[in-house]
Amino acid sequence: MINDCAFVGETLLKHMPSSIEKLHIKRNRGFWSKTFGLSLKILKAQGDLYHAHYLLQDCYIADRLGRKPLVGHCHGSDVRTSIHHPLWGRIVRHNLKSCSKVLVSTPDIVSLAKRFREDAEYLPNLVDSELFYPKPVMHHEGKKRVLIASDSNWSIKGTDIAIKALSKIKSEVEVNIIAYGTDFRKTVALASSLGLHMNQLPKTTHEKLNQYYWSADVVIDRFKLGSLGVVSLEAIACGRPVVTYVSSEFPEQTGFPLKDIIAEKDIAKSLVEAGDDLWHEEHEFMAK
Repeated sequence: MINDCAFVGETLLKHMPSSIEKLHIKRNRGFWSKTFGLSLKILKAQGDLYHAHYLLQDCYIADRLGRKPLVGHCHGSDVRTSIHHPLWGRIVRHNLKSCSKVLVSTPDIVSLAKRFREDAEYLPNLVDSELFYPKPVMHHEGKKRVLIASDSNWSIKGTDIAIKALSKIKSEVEVNIIAYGTDFRKTVALASSLGLHMNQLPKTTHEKLNQYYWSADVVIDRFKLGSLGVVSLEAIACGRPVVTYVSSEFPEQTGFPLKDIIAEKDIAKSLVEAGDDLWHEEHEFMAK
């Protein structure tokens, strides 16, 4: 397993049969780690199957070093945006054509991947059911507890849309936000300008993220892209209803109860109404 995305690779490895010998080659954002260090690790690795996350340099290096069969796992930005870059685009297109198998984790990039690889296959992101499982909502008096669980990123997650929607019902909700993301400071400033108070929660490990979900009544994910994110799936698995933008454009998401919720007033209304009935419908979809 080479690289990772939102712990998808780690969860895949964790739930593979114990009879399979597993090695996870990880990297960070440092120059050495994601170039020569990565190449050296892949060169030393010996396996019967190689699985690379993101169709960027990780996958390209593995291919050039002759590591086959090679599974290329697309996760979004690699196909959605990098493919249009003058340098990265060549690498992504090469990987799409050269990999032994191509997996696509989000519905919004399935058609893009299939332009270069007709046999690209949609594989929904998985949830670690040992970490994320339903717990009863803790009874409390007062406002509905809302958790903004995805990272603060206006262009990809639409966090600004969520803040504007919450400001319309600020007297009815207690808002918690995990303090991370490229636009976190902007998000806090926007909330302040709209009179919306938010409790800032420290970024935590993946293993402890379930505590944040269980402490909420409803979870907010992203309002861009139109596909279900890992945050949504994990929150639903923890027994909490999720309000997020799921586009009816993608047949892979047929059956999800909330569709095309993107206008601020619709988001606000959905948050107020979110409860057990919504969660049961979302959980049924996820189980299928």
